Amino acid sequence: MDCWTGVLKVPLAPSSTSYCRVAVSLCLSTASKTLAVPSANAIFFNGDRAEGTKNPVIERLSDLQKIAQILVSKLGGCVNAYVIEAPVFNGPFAVYKDFIPSVNRYGEPKSYNPVGFPASNSTVSVLLNCLKEAKKVIPRREQESLTDSVSFNQPKTYILGFSKGGTVLNQLVAELGSLEVKSHMKPQPASGEFSNVEEDTQIIPTTKEGLLNSISEIHYLDVGLNSAGAYITNHDCTGYFKPMRERDSAAYNLVIGGYVEVGDMDSARSLFDEMPEGNVI
Repeated sequence: MDCWTGVLKVPLAPSSTSYCRVAVSLCLSTASKTLAVPSANAIFFNGDRAEGTKNPVIERLSDLQKIAQILVSKLGGCVNAYVIEAPVFNGPFAVYKDFIPSVNRYGEPKSYNPVGFPASNSTVSVLLNCLKEAKKVIPRREQESLTDSVSFNQPKTYILGFSKGGTVLNQLVAELGSLEVKSHMKPQPASGEFSNVEEDTQIIPTTKEGLLNSISEIHYLDVGLNSAGAYITNHDCTGYFKPMRERDSAAYNLVIGGYVEVGDMDSARSLFDEMPEGNVI
């Protein structure tokens, strides 16, 4: 399958003065060159800047577009990739203030609070604006009506966080833990007016409920190094899951997988024992 790639500068909301850079890789139909529905959306939150090191490996991983290409190569050509850079930097430090309101000037969160769902709403807004901007850049013949797809279901969502980007993952987990179980609201834009809403809904989640309920994998990459509160082991993040006795096993498995990925087997086992059903992970 073909794809269109580019680096976009998009607002966090239609009337926002905050912008962030996002590298995207979007699936296109090989035959018609129109946007295709992906099997999954991979959303990667980048961390602190590490440019000028003269280390070719580190420099390559500081390039948003190269990260998007790596994601597609590892996850498969039927995946759309979005590599999001923090909207604000204090020197080299990434500050995801719109996603985590409690962060300090260095981007370190004081706590994770799901009230208002800031991370999921900001993420949905970024995705919608990316698609909107990409349609302006893609040649006209490539933005005709959506006719081809590789999936008849809502695409799954993989979220990944590198370095300081792991704090956004923690905020999303806190919001997932407080979301009413499996809301089936009809998808609508998060805010403002967006063109081709029905088409967009097939490609990306367009509500916070749609985003959070579509998450199937969480991956923490080198987080916690010089990033206070970046690990999923932060109680402010995982504590919201413990009262949710009705939450299904898929959501529990999602967080348990995060514990395993950062080597916290005791917490993984503890949360597994608290699951409503003792399903095998």
